[in-house]
Amino acid sequence: MERDRRLFLPIPAWLDSGHNQLTTAAEKHLKTPRSESLWRPLRVSTFRNLLLADVVSDVGAFMQNVGAAWLMVSLGAGPIYVALTQTASSLPYFLLALPAGSAGDILDRRKLILATESWMMGVALLLAVLTIAGLMSPWLLLALTFALSAGDAFETPTWRAVLPELVSKEDLPAASALNGIEFNLARAVGPALAGFVIAAGGVAAAFATNFVSFFGVILVVARWKRPIHKRTAPPETLAGATVAAVRYVRHSPAILSVVVRTGIVMFFSSALFALLPAIARSVNKTAIGYGLLLGCFGAGAILGALIMQGARAIWSTEVIVSTGIAMLGLVILMMSGLHRVRTLAPIMLIGGAAWVVFISLINALVQNLAPDWVRARVLAIFILVYQGSFALGSAAWGALAQRSGIRAALVYAGIGTIGSTVLALFSKLPDSTADLSPWNHWRMPVLVKEVASELQQGPVLVTIAYAVRPEQHAEFVQVIHEYARIRRRDGAYRWGIFRDTEVADRYLEIFLVHSWAEHLRQHERQTQADGDLEQRMRNYLVRDPDVRHLISTYSKDS
Repeated sequence: MERDRRLFLPIPAWLDSGHNQLTTAAEKHLKTPRSESLWRPLRVSTFRNLLLADVVSDVGAFMQNVGAAWLMVSLGAGPIYVALTQTASSLPYFLLALPAGSAGDILDRRKLILATESWMMGVALLLAVLTIAGLMSPWLLLALTFALSAGDAFETPTWRAVLPELVSKEDLPAASALNGIEFNLARAVGPALAGFVIAAGGVAAAFATNFVSFFGVILVVARWKRPIHKRTAPPETLAGATVAAVRYVRHSPAILSVVVRTGIVMFFSSALFALLPAIARSVNKTAIGYGLLLGCFGAGAILGALIMQGARAIWSTEVIVSTGIAMLGLVILMMSGLHRVRTLAPIMLIGGAAWVVFISLINALVQNLAPDWVRARVLAIFILVYQGSFALGSAAWGALAQRSGIRAALVYAGIGTIGSTVLALFSKLPDSTADLSPWNHWRMPVLVKEVASELQQGPVLVTIAYAVRPEQHAEFVQVIHEYARIRRRDGAYRWGIFRDTEVADRYLEIFLVHSWAEHLRQHERQTQADGDLEQRMRNYLVRDPDVRHLISTYSKDS
């Protein structure tokens, strides 16, 4: 099972592995500054140290994968057990994504990472010990693979959520590119090293190496002095935090756009990864050809990481991402008509470059669009959509290839991938990010002691009366409906705006929140970017709005 703490998202076991990625806060509605140097993120010592630790960690992860596959075959297990190994590796991401994201926002992220790393380290040690003792069985290997993957799945959203705390926003794509280079180097070294280690010391030696590879990452994280974020609002429950995450994505157009577009692209482009083993086998009966194509894809990813920074200095994020998607689609189309390794190899090189450009920028964008309080949960939803689209697409293109042939499946998938760029006309990716730092400026209400005992029962009704300038009613109504999205995004489950029938210039906004604690969290969830819209709204008012808070009451008999 690969550890996938990296900014790039999980893809099949034969293609991807995990690691860490690091990157800081946002600026105001200005175009995101471009990082001029690919190497600039290395100036941050924590990022640099984690990147070095990741090299060792990822090599260990690849050795673990090779060892597990070899051990399963050595145990005489049938094909079903080999297939179930992939299931055991991927299933935890579907089961744990949302609760893992919620935990990443509720709990101390540094402590959560240390706990999950320690868990995976313990499982790796158990794998090594049981293998040395000769007690390993196919079902036990599957169970421990699931346990190792569960630790990674629970950790992944939190890892990605801490990245903007370590490297500046403009350096995030560069850091992502460096992470891609590190990963592809590990992918080249890990399996080869595993072969030598297994030949010399057996599978247990590969498992033991993976156990040791955790030390570097744990040491760096343990030494990281993460600032303590104090919150005045009551802590969220796991269930409430999950609901808040879905609500936030639903009412955040920019994030929703990125998530939906990524899901569509992954559905079509998954054909490349799902059908590559069959393509490789059709052009070369040995594993050498398959390994060569994978190596070319990895080399292309390194090349794409190197050229991406220069492209960002010239073109917008939308142009670069759409170009990467179109190139990926062309690669899939061209693969349908090529039948030799020497012609497929350069195409895979281009595919690797296009892939890393798309996936690194889209991930950096998601991280920069989510404020700190909900970042891990937003990333968890992103991972869930990504994984689901990838799995569904792989099954769909595999089924089509079985029925109509590999060539037909690749042609349709390539056309679909290229066609997905049309979405840019309706849902353009933002090239700037708003200032998402907290803006808790709302006045806290003075509570009378008589209602203190009723604050726990909810719901809470908030009413805001506005006195609007007579000549600006239409502008006010338009802006207040825009503001409704913020109310719903941050906790309101019902919202409305009403005009007074007796006072022409008076409007009443109302919204309902499930509890008083949830309303207090609304105060903390306001961002500096929301202040711009609120200021526009206030420009249409004669005086400050009148705010009232009402708590639901019940009779003793009800």
